[in-house]
Amino acid sequence: MRHGNSVNHLGRTKEHREAMLSNMASSLILSKRITTTLAKAKELRKFVEPLLTKAKNDTTHSRRVVFSYLQNKESLKTLFNEISEKIANRPGGYTRIIKTGFRQGDNAEMAIIELVDYNELLLAEKSVEAPAAKTTRRSRKSSKPAVDNAASSEATSEDSTESAE
Repeated sequence: MRHGNSVNHLGRTKEHREAMLSNMASSLILSKRITTTLAKAKELRKFVEPLLTKAKNDTTHSRRVVFSYLQNKESLKTLFNEISEKIANRPGGYTRIIKTGFRQGDNAEMAIIELVDYNELLLAEKSVEAPAAKTTRRSRKSSKPAVDNAASSEATSEDSTESAE
């Protein structure tokens, strides 16, 4: 029974799983988006988000802690120099998982995991929609029935004048 065991072992030993997640995290940091299976993407999210949070505080200690997980100097430079500036004011939720269907060979569910602040298409859509979006308070009374009531009252007044003649 798996009472309270929240780790998905992904069919691998602990050492293999840690090495795989480290490599995938480095690839995600360097390329900003990777395609993998859904189970690996969900585990990668749990692995990489604390590292991104740690990278917001650029100290020697945080660099050493993150390097102990990643073991890649290039991804460390990218993380602390480029990515940490973009995610500085974001309180969490640095990654997005998008399901893409099933793999042809073994029917495994595939997904794209990406860094949220690096999807130019969604950022462009938000910047275009931002000025147009106006937040208003919704009320129970809508303006449509009032227009309909006015139109119906005009119609009844016309009918009454026609019947009077």
